Amino acid sequence: MDREYKRRNFITTFTKGDIFSKLSYIFCGLANIRYGQVVKGLLFLLLEVCYFVFLFTTGINLIHNLTTLGEHEQGMAYNEALGIYEMQAGDNSMIILLTGVVAIVVTVCFVAIWLFSISSGENARFNHDHGHHINNFFEDVKSLTNENIHFLLLAIPAVGLLIFTFTPLIYMILMAFTNYDNEHQPPGHLFDWVALDNFKTLLLSSDKLSQTFWPVLGWTFIWGIFATFSCYFGGMILAMIINSKGIEFKKFWRTIFVVTMGIPAFISLKVVGTMLGEKGIFNVLIQKWGWTASAVPFLTQANYARVSVILVNFWIGVPVTMLMVSGILMNIPAELYESARIDGANPFVIFRKITFPYMLFVTTPYLIANLIGNFNNFSAIYFLTGGGPMTLDYYKGAGKTDLLVTWLYKLTADTNDYNLAATIGILIFIISATFTLITFQRSGSMKNEEGFQ
Repeated sequence: MDREYKRRNFITTFTKGDIFSKLSYIFCGLANIRYGQVVKGLLFLLLEVCYFVFLFTTGINLIHNLTTLGEHEQGMAYNEALGIYEMQAGDNSMIILLTGVVAIVVTVCFVAIWLFSISSGENARFNHDHGHHINNFFEDVKSLTNENIHFLLLAIPAVGLLIFTFTPLIYMILMAFTNYDNEHQPPGHLFDWVALDNFKTLLLSSDKLSQTFWPVLGWTFIWGIFATFSCYFGGMILAMIINSKGIEFKKFWRTIFVVTMGIPAFISLKVVGTMLGEKGIFNVLIQKWGWTASAVPFLTQANYARVSVILVNFWIGVPVTMLMVSGILMNIPAELYESARIDGANPFVIFRKITFPYMLFVTTPYLIANLIGNFNNFSAIYFLTGGGPMTLDYYKGAGKTDLLVTWLYKLTADTNDYNLAATIGILIFIISATFTLITFQRSGSMKNEEGFQ
């Protein structure tokens, strides 16, 4: 296909196309029908008719209801015929928001189909004018198993993303701009749009919410950094020890650490949480041995609890890093070490100049992903401390070891503050995405891909 066609876009197709190309902007598939692709053109036209039937029978009303999120609240009304008060059904803001989002998604899908039908019609017209073969419907279907198989393979995941990811994501984002909290629970009560009020309250006000968000965000960063780099360097050192010369039974030591990974993390966390309790085995033993006269508040005092979760996460996470780093160590050329030793480099210099730069170059994407994963590490906190110890200084339900993600969960499961949870979810995404993009763009893995090849 020549360059002229490839340069065609939505506007030039209309200005340079014939009458059928222009009419295809109104009647989908008309150009396909004119140039021999009758079945394909009729399918485009049928989809257009179905969309406009949906739009004028239901869609316009669903989209319009998004502006109010309901006007009639459920309540009691007097029935004069029966002489009693009866419950009268009202609008449901949650259903209105969801169906409105679905209507918007359907509209976006139709726009995509509409643009595709215009492109397909122009393609048929171009082939007709230049004497090229024009596929019929059966040839188009057959091409899905050959040169166009990527469309077939992507169709199911694309539909799944649209239904199970894209639509709920829009619903959650829009929820952050409402007052859908424990005092506005449908169908008993309606909720409404509040613009950026949730973000202002959470970030800029002197409200208790803001006084909770910033300390929890700070602890989330501290936890993420310590949880990531303690496991990273701990696993690296452990792998280097096991792989060093003179260490026997290397497979045995690796197997021991791999076995610990076979136990589900939440079971380990619950067991360790019990062991660190006031009557747990650790407190019983240290009191019995005379190391302390009273129980150590491993999980009931803020600083102790934070140190405890970092140490427990270290114990759980080190084997994973150890296995990954072991494979990298085996791939570092032995000649580099031999040359360094001949030049008189000691083990510390060899590690600083050869081992660590090589491993950091290879593992930077893993390190970034692991750091973001730890920012959102729900299980390590929730199953060990439950976010505790609780404090009256924080907004209801939040504790001293809560991360943003565990606090978000409590806001939905315990207090029904869905608007605040959605707001925090958006902020978590913005922070994680920004950090990931900036860090990865500045990393050696991205800027110097040939560096260690």
